[in-house]
Amino acid sequence: MSYTHLSITERSELALLHRLGWSARAIARELKRHHATIARELKRGCKAGEYQAEAAQEVYEKRRERSVPRGKWTPEREHYIASKLAQTWSPEQIAGRMSQECPEQKVSFKTMYRWLYQGFLVKGDTTVLRHKGKRRRPIETRGRFNVGKSIRQRPKEVRKRESFGHWELDTVVSSRGKSKACVATFAERKTRFYLAVKMPDRTSASMEKAFGFVAESLPKGSFQTATVDRGKEFACYERLESAHGVNIYFADPYSSWQRGTNENANGLLREFFPKGKDFAEVSEEELIQALELINNRPRKCLGWKTAYESFMEALSHLS
Repeated sequence: MSYTHLSITERSELALLHRLGWSARAIARELKRHHATIARELKRGCKAGEYQAEAAQEVYEKRRERSVPRGKWTPEREHYIASKLAQTWSPEQIAGRMSQECPEQKVSFKTMYRWLYQGFLVKGDTTVLRHKGKRRRPIETRGRFNVGKSIRQRPKEVRKRESFGHWELDTVVSSRGKSKACVATFAERKTRFYLAVKMPDRTSASMEKAFGFVAESLPKGSFQTATVDRGKEFACYERLESAHGVNIYFADPYSSWQRGTNENANGLLREFFPKGKDFAEVSEEELIQALELINNRPRKCLGWKTAYESFMEALSHLS
């Protein structure tokens, strides 16, 4: 049932009728209010047996100020959320991790967005939010080859992400300009752990060196298969299989969704090095810093663990 609070006008009339000796029920009928409302108001506002309208109104206004909910905003929450936004975490990732690390402080990611747009977080600087969406990709000019094992021959447990040590590979280029510098990228399917190695060009010889660097730096058993596209930088696949004891599978032409883990991770890397950025000008320290930020974000698909935590946990279970 809806109702309205007593106004200063009603309180003044109540004070007058009370001084005239009217009962609470009679005053209620005159003001068209419930008699219990009038009785409570008289009990709260009477001093020395007399009801003062101005004093009662002042007490009412102070009581209303105290009744306003404070909300969930606290300096502690602001510090936690702002620090994670600075580490390129999304509000949803922050909310998921808060529910595990400090459940008593958790708020929804929608609340974080509202605080951000209202200027409570990082002074409303929405540039801290990571951009999504894909731009139009350049036309393929390198040619393709149709050899090697098809992705359809890949074991089912790899597709279902049931076992560890299965990677997706690709290259991320500088631009379509004069620079040939690029990076070879490696994404582990189960843990989403992501690596990138600078290459001077997009050739099979450069890929062979980058592949060897990654495969030899990982513990035994952590690099079992690789799923790649049919770009000509992977023409060295037979030598890679022989030298490192891995099985390499090729995705179907124009089917990037078959390597979705790597494609998504490449999009995360593009947040740091947009298209047109010359990788020859990117230092090893800058690349390592970007990879650390990517691998240390909590992921919803991992139960809000980070890719690094999931990868290290998987390594600890290797026999």
